[in-house]
Amino acid sequence: MRPENPLIVQSDRTLLLEVASPVFEQVRDELARFAELVKSPEHIHTYRITPLSLWNASASGVTCQQMLDTLDTWSKYPVPQNLIQEIQDHGTRYGKLKLVKKGDRLALEMEDRGLFWELENQRSLQGMLAEPYLDEKGIFLHDGMRGEVKLQLIRLGHPVQDMAGYKPGDPLPFTLSPELKASGKPFGLRAYQKAAVDVFHAGGGPEGGAGVLVLPCGAGKTVIGIGCMNSLQTHTLVLTTNGTAVKQWRQELLDKTSLTENDIGLYTGDSKEIKPVTIATYQILTYRRSKEAPFEHFKLFEAANWGLVIYDEVHMLPAPVFRAVAELQAKRRLGLTATLVREDGKEEDVFSLIGPKRVDVPWKMLEKEGFIATAHCLEIRVPLPSDERMEYAVADQRQRFRIASENSLKLKVMDELLAGHPNDSVLVIGQYLEQLRIIGKRLKAPVLTGQTPEREREELFRQFRAGELRVLIVSKVANFAIDLPDASVAIQVSGTFGSRQEEAQRLGRILRPKGNHNVSYFYSLISKDSTEQEFARNRQLFLTEQGYRYMIESRSFDSAGHLSEPVVWKELMADTTA
Repeated sequence: MRPENPLIVQSDRTLLLEVASPVFEQVRDELARFAELVKSPEHIHTYRITPLSLWNASASGVTCQQMLDTLDTWSKYPVPQNLIQEIQDHGTRYGKLKLVKKGDRLALEMEDRGLFWELENQRSLQGMLAEPYLDEKGIFLHDGMRGEVKLQLIRLGHPVQDMAGYKPGDPLPFTLSPELKASGKPFGLRAYQKAAVDVFHAGGGPEGGAGVLVLPCGAGKTVIGIGCMNSLQTHTLVLTTNGTAVKQWRQELLDKTSLTENDIGLYTGDSKEIKPVTIATYQILTYRRSKEAPFEHFKLFEAANWGLVIYDEVHMLPAPVFRAVAELQAKRRLGLTATLVREDGKEEDVFSLIGPKRVDVPWKMLEKEGFIATAHCLEIRVPLPSDERMEYAVADQRQRFRIASENSLKLKVMDELLAGHPNDSVLVIGQYLEQLRIIGKRLKAPVLTGQTPEREREELFRQFRAGELRVLIVSKVANFAIDLPDASVAIQVSGTFGSRQEEAQRLGRILRPKGNHNVSYFYSLISKDSTEQEFARNRQLFLTEQGYRYMIESRSFDSAGHLSEPVVWKELMADTTA
């Protein structure tokens, strides 16, 4: 036994990591390469090793020996033998089954003849596999089965290494700009961005061109996507989350490349342009007139000879689109995200149809090098006042969430936080428009919603970036791709049922580098002992996955309505301003 070590490795695949250990951050970053975070309360974080976490690790270059070395180095007790065997078994499965091109046909190749017999007799693969070849060490696929075969095989525990290559698509020559057109500042890919592009491209070889790149919020995933486009020089379809993100992609492409407006088309509810680079929303792809009607805009996938399809925020890819993705396996595919966790549990589908995780950049590395700000995350739990508590008690579940979200005592805590950041640029973010309007009147600050005209929105952004406007109140429009580079404080007064994706977007609003004092603050105001507190656990889990130490403070009010002393917040401010 080594009691100074912070890790307990258990035979049920769970790993328990002590937060108080001086090597906590190092061990956490090593575990994140091959284990999934399950829960993260104050003192002990729980991870789980799964077949998918091992296959993603193998695809990104982490060997079984490196995984075992991490466990052996940091575990208090000997690593259970059954887990060692499981890592060696599942961790080596990726690469045993290869999808290759044989003339005009696709085939699965394997060294293990027993595996051939197993697959040949699988009922779920009937109608997908054709005749064998290579003395029962390979088997041909029927036409059009590339995606479906990979999906079925991973569900059987056999991840496929796709080496069959891709169709080139129509050419699109362009260059990266040496300087930003909007500001005239020099532009070039950072070292980690270039490395991510190189891993994805893989020199144009058969294993390059499909996969997911996982990078922290604020790390420049759009820039990496542009770098991948530049490496391939081909017609590209970009799919992203909403109209705001569509416009940002276009703006980034125009600012950072030689592409012109004639090269870039927007395919949204407002316009249906198809050009060499076409940017569309997931919403438009999943539109149909009724539940039984076809998806009218799936034709976009075949509307041009795309050589690359980029899935921005791939963890939000709608389930219906997987059907179309399964038929697009001859196209190069790039997934960009800050987290591989999906609320619908379809991580295996992403692995099979988009590609395995190729890169997972630790946020600590980027923070240390000054590429993203140091973020301090504090959840402040606020009691409901007695009259609102009574209303909460008799409400249904959905109404309870809204009552908790609009807790009037949150306003006093917000005032206190703002007073503690007199010189910082602050975003107040919320879900409910009436709540935001009340806050706007209270602070005499503008409220930006989805209905705010674009010209007014751009003027508010300009004032905010220039420092003319210190506080900006924003609805959930702030969740997506809004360029607010100077925001250093976010106060979240309400959210959407604890969505990890939402937390990723909101945190990303404050992570851009801040110059000399490269520190940001992310506050979540939560109604204590309510459904809102339950939903907040998902958000807490996301932030911990990203490597942030998530602190919690409970506040109370005396009979005169005065707030209790904010112990944790005062300590945090003292530490970060020292």
